[in-house]
Amino acid sequence: MTDTRPIQVLVVDDSASVRHILTSLLADDPGIEVSAVADPFAAARRMQDALPDVIILDIEMPRMDGLTFLRKIMSQRPIPVIICSTLTEAGSTTLFDALEAGAVDVLPKPRVDTRQFLMSSGALVRDAVRAAAISKVGRRPARRPTVEKKLTADVMMPPPVARRHAAAATGLVVCIGVSTGGTESLREVLETMPAACPPIVVVQHMPEKFTAAFARRLDGICAMEVKEAENDDAVLPGRVLIAPGNLHTLLQRAGSRYHVAIKDGPPVSRHRPSVDVLFRSAAQYAGPNALGIIMTGMGDDGANGLLEMRKAGARTLAQSEESCIVFGMPKEAIERGAAERVVHLDRIQGEIMRAGVASQLEPAS
Repeated sequence: MTDTRPIQVLVVDDSASVRHILTSLLADDPGIEVSAVADPFAAARRMQDALPDVIILDIEMPRMDGLTFLRKIMSQRPIPVIICSTLTEAGSTTLFDALEAGAVDVLPKPRVDTRQFLMSSGALVRDAVRAAAISKVGRRPARRPTVEKKLTADVMMPPPVARRHAAAATGLVVCIGVSTGGTESLREVLETMPAACPPIVVVQHMPEKFTAAFARRLDGICAMEVKEAENDDAVLPGRVLIAPGNLHTLLQRAGSRYHVAIKDGPPVSRHRPSVDVLFRSAAQYAGPNALGIIMTGMGDDGANGLLEMRKAGARTLAQSEESCIVFGMPKEAIERGAAERVVHLDRIQGEIMRAGVASQLEPAS
């Protein structure tokens, strides 16, 4: 039986204006009930009476910082926590410490000096709360809220009308799409990969500027080069390109070489960057020379694009339910027949390397 009760959200932030904005954004959704407190001590008292389904937590607060409070929560009674902080570039280490400690997502701090945030970010905040509420961290029952209308990848490039084979391409191109819970999952895949890995392009749903910090963090712990993608960056063996937040990333081709195009445009499947956009471009420009992988995350971004990749001859994989934080995006891809195979998180690295070796042994298509 589906749990139809509203998602209970507790906002913990010492800024009264931020508490007001987040409360207003969430209160617009009848499926969410929200309350707010000014610090972790007040939150702990509130939680003695009733545990929330999701906590939205600031990092920098007086008396007790958010990271300390997060670690206490995760050691005593795990609850899905979303970090909402100004610490993007300068404080990236702290944010990644929070993700490693168990936070499921990161949101940018509301810009209190502009109404544009209220118009553009309301759906982002509400979607993050819905995803957190069904994540495995809190073991909450799944809910199926009514979702807002989504644009498809058609707004960024036309759908493929016929298979477009890549001729004389230089080996395999790997495209990965990932969302909620994906920062740690992606780290697990990449940090054990050798420097001589196939070229990889990643769309990870995360805020603008945070993707640069994420890429730097991975670059420091991985054998290969990891960087935030820039327009016309070459897609090369031993390099991982992370799509920049708030911009779409497309795979493109010039002769026998691949590069990326970074483009503005409307959100696709409610996301920018969108996995569907990357996967469609891979279907059209790489075809059978591509490997598409869809990993943990809520919603269906990437499901249609992965199916287009499979129809274009690409190998396609979906992360298994038992190894996902949120089995949303992979589930949608599997149900649409987009995934050739379903694999556990700890097998994805091996699948990438085996596909890379196999592509070198096969004649170019």
